[in-house]
Amino acid sequence: MKTSLSRKDNHRKSLIRNLATSLILYEEIRTTLPKAKEVKSQVEHLLADAQKNNLASYRKLLSFLYDSKAVLKISEVLIPRYKDQKTGYIQIFRIKPRLGDSAPMAILKLISDKEKILDENLIKDKNAAKYEKNTDKPKAK
Repeated sequence: MKTSLSRKDNHRKSLIRNLATSLILYEEIRTTLPKAKEVKSQVEHLLADAQKNNLASYRKLLSFLYDSKAVLKISEVLIPRYKDQKTGYIQIFRIKPRLGDSAPMAILKLISDKEKILDENLIKDKNAAKYEKNTDKPKAK
């Protein structure tokens, strides 16, 4: 029986756990868009639960993630980084489709509030530049 992501249950869960572990260790991964959306929700829940900083949340991390280095990184690096945040730990950036099969691709990235603010300012600057270009054109009569 096939399920979400065109995989059987056990294979899909293993894939998500592998991607989540890689995302935490490397803070940025490149994958297809449907996988990225699934992994984002799983890791958001893990990081929100890890901020409780108790034994139960630590054991939950150990049972979900494949590498104990990822659990240590969450407790030593990511929890202090996101101490003031409740959600929004990860952003998905869409990139060009994959060449072989034109699958929609994305980059998942762990971010902080500072990076999010910078990204929003860049988007505003790009939009402002578009509007400036449009005003330079002579009006057609």
